[in-house]
Amino acid sequence: MSNTIKRIGVMTSGGDSPGMNDAIRAVARSCAYYKIPCVGFYRGFQGMIEGDYVEMDARSVRNIISRGGTILKSARSKEFLTAEGRQKAADNLKKAEVDAMILIGGDGTFRGGKIFSEEHNIPVIGVPGTIDNDIFGTHYTIGYDTALNTVVDAIDKIRDTASSHNRLFFVEVMGRDAGFIALNSGVGAGAEEILLPEENLGLERLLVSLERSRNSGKMSSIVVVSEGDKIGKNVFELAEYVTKNLPDYDSKVTVLGHIQRGGSPSCFDRVLASRLCVKAVELLLEGKKDLMVGFVNNQIESCTLESALKEKHDINLDLLRISDILST
Repeated sequence: MSNTIKRIGVMTSGGDSPGMNDAIRAVARSCAYYKIPCVGFYRGFQGMIEGDYVEMDARSVRNIISRGGTILKSARSKEFLTAEGRQKAADNLKKAEVDAMILIGGDGTFRGGKIFSEEHNIPVIGVPGTIDNDIFGTHYTIGYDTALNTVVDAIDKIRDTASSHNRLFFVEVMGRDAGFIALNSGVGAGAEEILLPEENLGLERLLVSLERSRNSGKMSSIVVVSEGDKIGKNVFELAEYVTKNLPDYDSKVTVLGHIQRGGSPSCFDRVLASRLCVKAVELLLEGKKDLMVGFVNNQIESCTLESALKEKHDINLDLLRISDILST
C-alpha cells in the first residue's frame, strides 16, 4: 500500500438509499484497519463547503449496519456547482488535512467529484449508491435490491385488495429516467403490464392487453408504472384513460413514493456496500484516483468516473417478453 494518502474523507450525496450506512461503516473500519484517519462530511458537498465534518473511527460506526438512510445526511448543493463553492470545499479539505475523498451517491455525485478532482488535484473514488440502479460500470448499486424487495412486498399486499374487489391497480414506482425497479419488481410480483421510460408501448397496446386479461378470466390486474413512463402525462391520467375506455375495470392508483428509499438494507446490499467500500479505500491507498468501484459478474471491478458518466447501463428488455408470457 502507498503512504501518499494520510487522511481519507467520506460523504453521501444525492438521494439516500438503503445500505449507505453500511458503506460509511466499511470506509471507517477499512481506514482503521489500515491505520489511516477517516473524516465524515455531513450533507455531502455542502458539508465540504461549510467544513462540517466529524472524525470517524471503528467505534463511531457501531450499530449502524441495519439502519436505513445515512448518518452523514445527504443534500444537493447548488453552491458546489460554482467554482467559488468548489474552492471553499478544497480549502476546507486542506484545513482538515484530508488528502482524498470517497463519494457515495449517483451520477450527480460522480459528476461533481470528477470536476472537483480535476480542478484541485484531490483523488476521489466513487461508490454507486442509488436505488435506481442506473449507473454504468456496475450490475447493482447500493440500495437497489432493498428497494426491489420493498416494492414487491407492497405489490403483494395491493394484489390482496385487487383480488378481493376485482380491481385494476396502477402502481407507480421510482425511476424517472430508468425502469430497472419497475421491470424487475413487475416480473417478481407477477404484474400484468409493466410500463417503462425505455419502451413506449402505447396506450392502445395497454388497452388490448388489459382486455385480453379480462377475457381470459382475470378479474383483477396489476400494472406497474415507472414514474418516467412516456405513455401518459402521469399515472392518474393513465388510469382515467383506461377507465374511460374499459369501463368494466374499477381502476385505482397507488404511488409508492419515498417508501422505496427507506428501511433496513437487505443482506445483499449490506454485503455489496461492504465489498465496494473496502475496495474504494484500498484503491486510494494504492495511489489510484478518479475511479468508480462496481459489482460485475460477482467481482468487484473499477472503471473511470468518465466512463461511468458517459456510458449507459442498459436495461434487460427481454424481461418484458418474459412478463408477457407469464401474465397469460
